[in-house]
Amino acid sequence: MSAKTPIITKPVWILSFVSLFTDFASEMLYPVVPVYLKEIGFSVALIGLLEGLAELTVGISKGYFGKRSDETGLRLPFVKLGYGLSALSKPMMAMFSFPFWIFLARTTDRLGKGIRTAARDALLAQASDPSNRARVFSFHRSWDTVGAVLGPLTALAFLHFAPGHYKELFYLAFIPGIIAVALIFLLKETPGRRTEKKGGFFSYFGYWKEAGWDYKRLLVGLLVFALANSSDAFLLLQAREVTQSDSITIGAYIFYNLVYAISAYPMGILADKWGKRGTFMAGLLLFILVYTGFAFVGSATGVFILFTLYGLYAAATEGIAKAWISNLATPGQTATSLGLYNSTQSLCTLLASTFGGILWTAGGASFTFLTAAILAGVSLIYFTLAYRGK
Repeated sequence: MSAKTPIITKPVWILSFVSLFTDFASEMLYPVVPVYLKEIGFSVALIGLLEGLAELTVGISKGYFGKRSDETGLRLPFVKLGYGLSALSKPMMAMFSFPFWIFLARTTDRLGKGIRTAARDALLAQASDPSNRARVFSFHRSWDTVGAVLGPLTALAFLHFAPGHYKELFYLAFIPGIIAVALIFLLKETPGRRTEKKGGFFSYFGYWKEAGWDYKRLLVGLLVFALANSSDAFLLLQAREVTQSDSITIGAYIFYNLVYAISAYPMGILADKWGKRGTFMAGLLLFILVYTGFAFVGSATGVFILFTLYGLYAAATEGIAKAWISNLATPGQTATSLGLYNSTQSLCTLLASTFGGILWTAGGASFTFLTAAILAGVSLIYFTLAYRGK
């Protein structure tokens, strides 16, 4: 990439706005889904199971569709189908309230994410180089998170005038979802080099044997942390329990996303200049502080402070981890390497969310959050002592 070429190119802008509108739709619902599910009879343990199974769907599909993207040399068909399914899932949640249908709707949304994620991330990797990749991925995450600000703001305004009318929100969320799908058709793609098709559905795990040692060491550390990082639904439930207010809970979540959106790109610049490892480790430390804080928080002010730190943690880790993985990918297998990371991360999140719900039911919220903080501490020690790569 020449010095005159802009770092943020047209495909990056388009993909960023696609993610913005998709997150607008998803995050319009995310803060109220745990409350809605409890209202229709779901226990906390069942909510944890639902989130865990949703992540299982993502987990077993991201790697497969990433590998298929490399095998076909195409990205856009996977991106279009994935975002389309996610848009379709929004009104599905409101049609019926019995558990099987709710699980089906949530799974449809997560399947869409599984189909599109690795192919989209590979497009972002193609639109960058190792010297600026953290900035590109963080820029994308920043605009994605702008949608996560607009969505809850819309939900907050709607629920102000129509308290408790959760179902109508699911129908309203279909609109930004369809806008996101329409924007994808502005992208053009020239088919890339195909790779040989090997094995069946789970053959993407075979990439582990082909990957370099640095990729393997990095993946181990990231997955240890993923075992600590359960669904944000638990943070929202605790915030709701402390504040006793839907509006304050959603407001705190909006503020978290605003902090994330503002700080993501600067964190990407920092990671490109000073190293991804140090930036990521700072994020881990913030995560530990947040989860320890949620174990003891007792006021709305405390909830807002913790969500502020949580936004800084997300900015320092999420986009940067994908850029880090992309830099270590085997040539021609970028989507596969990202897919393996995304899949194994989601499978770990399945375990984290499922056991988070069980721990909450058995020992209370504090037990859940402190356990997660300890596991994140193990990951921080790993990156401090066992992993020296940048």
